Amino acid sequence: MRMRPTLNWTPRGELRPGTTDPGPVADALRAGGVLVLSGAGLSTESGIPDYRGEGGSLSRHTPMTYQEFTASERARRRYWARSHLGWRTFGRARPNAGHRAVAAFGRHGLLSGVITQNVDGLHQAAGSQDVVELHGGLDRVVCLSCGAFGSRRELARRLQDANAGFAPMAARLNPDGDADLTDEQVGEFRVVDCSRCGGILKPDVVFFGEAVPPRRVEQCRELVGAAASLLVLGSSLTVMSGLRFVRQAAQADKPVLIVNRDATRGDGHAETRVALPLGTTLTTLAEQLDIPLGEAQPDA
Repeated sequence: MRMRPTLNWTPRGELRPGTTDPGPVADALRAGGVLVLSGAGLSTESGIPDYRGEGGSLSRHTPMTYQEFTASERARRRYWARSHLGWRTFGRARPNAGHRAVAAFGRHGLLSGVITQNVDGLHQAAGSQDVVELHGGLDRVVCLSCGAFGSRRELARRLQDANAGFAPMAARLNPDGDADLTDEQVGEFRVVDCSRCGGILKPDVVFFGEAVPPRRVEQCRELVGAAASLLVLGSSLTVMSGLRFVRQAAQADKPVLIVNRDATRGDGHAETRVALPLGTTLTTLAEQLDIPLGEAQPDA
């Protein structure tokens, strides 16, 4: 039976500033059985912005909703024009030290699993195994008519062929993989349909206004139930899709630890929040645990 580490923690429910001491996180990792829940903040050091941190994209960018995407051909044209351009940068993003540290912790048997709210695939590129993509992955597309899945790289080739010469300058990239373009820049961008049935193609990600598939939620709940502790990395926990697992862990008296520079919606359930940059903090933890980070895995 794994013994729960004795840690000098502040009682749950008390709002307080974050600490700069990652010691409690190191103690939890040494004890093993840590379930990681990661958010957009983990990928900012790979050049992918987050939603709600300082300068986050929600202050200037309204993500596409599922209802708008499915109801409007014009909205789909705007989405795919922006996403096609953004994919050129998004698809080239590489794992940073934080992703490599999480993969290293997993290789050394300290983790019970990884749940990510991110859609960038960088955990897997760093070598993490059996990652649950809570909000799906941008490297896949799905047909809303026949349900067939396809490769995003193949779709990018089809969109390139259909829109030769499309190369506007985007103002910025967003966490959901699209780029900021004006209506004039979108122009008459041509959207391609499912090559199997002619149906509407959608990235295999959970849009705003769309529910996470119930079986995926249940899988995550099972992981929380089996974990010794929950480590949140780079998530504001603003949306319920991630916060529910923090609440579940706290209700089961499992330690919740957060590494995030800004306050989060889950701070009241956490026993510590380390307010330090993720890459530096996770690299320091790996060094303290004498775990080499290793290198990112090559593209398939």
